[in-house]
Amino acid sequence: RAARSTRTIVIAGVPAGLLQDEVMADILTIHFQMSRNNGGDVEEVTYPTGNRGVAYVTFEDREVVESVLKKDQHLLQDKRLSRHYPLTVTRYCDNVSSCPVHLILLPL
Repeated sequence: RAARSTRTIVIAGVPAGLLQDEVMADILTIHFQMSRNNGGDVEEVTYPTGNRGVAYVTFEDREVVESVLKKDQHLLQDKRLSRHYPLTVTRYCDNVSSCPVHLILLPL
C-alpha cells in the first residue's frame, strides 16, 4: 500500500460556511468517487482543516490521484449548493522543501 501522502490531494476553493462540515465532507467524497470526475474509492476526507476552504482527500489507490489531477476542471455541484464551485486540485506535499512553491499552503 502506497504511503498516505502519495494517495492524498489538496482541494482549495471549498465553499466554507455554507453547510455543516460533515455535509461538505460528504459532498466532497461523492464528487471524488464519481468516474466522471476521474475519481475512485475515497479512504478519507479531512474537512475542515487549518486552512479555510481547504480539504484533503485520501484515496485507496495512488493511481486515482494521477487520474484526478489530469481532469481539466473540477466543479463541485450538489443539490444542497446554490451554484457550482470551481475547485483547485493539487498533489499533497508533506515535505515543504520538496514542494513546488505554488503548493505550499499558508494559514490565512
